[in-house]
Amino acid sequence: MERQNVTLSLPRSLIRKAKALAVKRDSSLSELMRKALEEKVKDESGYQSARNKQIALMEKGLNLGSRGKITTLRDELHERR
Repeated sequence: MERQNVTLSLPRSLIRKAKALAVKRDSSLSELMRKALEEKVKDESGYQSARNKQIALMEKGLNLGSRGKITTLRDELHERR
């Protein structure tokens, strides 16, 4: 995988905490940030995939056994007994 350096501007307090977290995880700051970015990208692409699948299901509709025909009137369904 080809790599490219990136310059970021982050608050010093955040960098300090991130470095401490990286040391705690026996990792580098670059590795920690790479994993975090990969997770964000994966979550977003997973969300988009699930969203698209659900939209396709809604457009297709579900088989409720009525073959697309309404056999009961709304008033009948809500009739008080």
